Amino acid sequence: MKRSDSPSATVAALAGAGLLAALLQTLVIPLIPAFPELLDAPPTSTSWVVTITLLTGAIVTPVSGRLGDLFGKRRALISTLGVATTGTVISALTSALPLMVIGRGLQGFAMGVIPLALGILRDRLPPHRTGSAIALLTGTLGLGGAMGIPLAGLVAEHFDWHVLFWGAAGLGVLCTLVIAAVVPETPRRTQGRFDVVGALGLGAGLIGLLLPIVNGGKWGWGSARTLGLAAAAVVILLAWGRHQLRSSSPLVDLRLSARRPVLMTNLATVASGFSIYTMLFVFPQILQAPPGTGYGLGQSLVRTGLAVAPNGVAALLVSPLAARMIGRYGARAAIMLGASLIAGGYVFIAVQMTGVAQFVLASCIIGAGAGISVAAISKLITDVVPVTDTASANGVNNLMRSFGTSVASAVLAAILAQATVTAGGVTVPSEDGFRTTLIVGASAALLVVALSALVPTRTPPPGGSTQRNTRPLADRTGLR
Repeated sequence: MKRSDSPSATVAALAGAGLLAALLQTLVIPLIPAFPELLDAPPTSTSWVVTITLLTGAIVTPVSGRLGDLFGKRRALISTLGVATTGTVISALTSALPLMVIGRGLQGFAMGVIPLALGILRDRLPPHRTGSAIALLTGTLGLGGAMGIPLAGLVAEHFDWHVLFWGAAGLGVLCTLVIAAVVPETPRRTQGRFDVVGALGLGAGLIGLLLPIVNGGKWGWGSARTLGLAAAAVVILLAWGRHQLRSSSPLVDLRLSARRPVLMTNLATVASGFSIYTMLFVFPQILQAPPGTGYGLGQSLVRTGLAVAPNGVAALLVSPLAARMIGRYGARAAIMLGASLIAGGYVFIAVQMTGVAQFVLASCIIGAGAGISVAAISKLITDVVPVTDTASANGVNNLMRSFGTSVASAVLAAILAQATVTAGGVTVPSEDGFRTTLIVGASAALLVVALSALVPTRTPPPGGSTQRNTRPLADRTGLR
């Protein structure tokens, strides 16, 4: 099959793949309460339908980036999409919990699309087009994440729930074929071998770290299972870090990651993931809560999804503005502005939590801020690492965003569990509890602003080094 060399076709194909990756993450959220009945299993077991995707996505993201840098980003991208699409077909064919968990685990591979797509954009596009392309890609991520909730609600109300997975599988096949047709392989490769021991160690450490964060509320934060897994994760990750520092071809270049521009940006990304997820966690609960709670708006699943969806639309619409801001004022300033908008959106809704229109407006404000800040973070990471490390560095950065999301889920759930009222004989989170979570989300966004201020303003010239670990780090990054 003859491939096109059109940069516009490449950007469009990668944006479609990014939309699929984000869509798969939120597709099942409206179905979570129904899964015990649909899969004939207890809620503690069906929670794995969501948890397994989070775990595999966190592990695959840095691994796929490294594989792309070593063996070719297009090849790794097509393989990643193939695995995710296979998982989606498995989920479409089953109503049994074990197979559903396997399918959802394979769908987590879709998160590996993001660092690979960012790496391809840097390799294939001229510097003056990279910023706008990255902004468009991150905008489609927001749109895909927002689309999943109303789409799943609509299908769940009118069709068999398996239709969701068949539709996603069809989109996965289409994305794979389009990428094979229009995206050329990137010529730049890093030198070295794939660190199998490092990949296994990172996987074990992340599982031990994320499982207590995600399930600590159910297991008990002081339970032997929670503390034991957390302690094991610390030991494993310390041993993994020592291995990475001593390896001639590490999975993650920790010395590069420890440099101030990369470190501060990754820390800001953790806080960014926390702040953005707050909306997806809190808004649907308030919108769907019955009016008898004193704050609930009694909206249906579909109406709730439609109220949240403007978040993704706004993220996509501001992508041209984000690109211009990054080009004119720099990525750091754009991150700070975007995070400030997110904080403002949460403060607004914390004060005006009175109607659906207010939530739609807040969704737009937060979505616009997220679109600007996520695009700027991706551009900043892309600019401050060597060309041959672009995909792996973005893989680590996306892992930081996933970690922030996981922490947000645990922290926000803990806040709401401690602030409850009884309405109609049922214990529910209180209005003050929800307002507290909104203020915490705003605080996380302001932390992004503070951490971004610590990123040096000087960036390296486009291109960077073509070798890995062969020159002093300050020379490779262009920053001292």
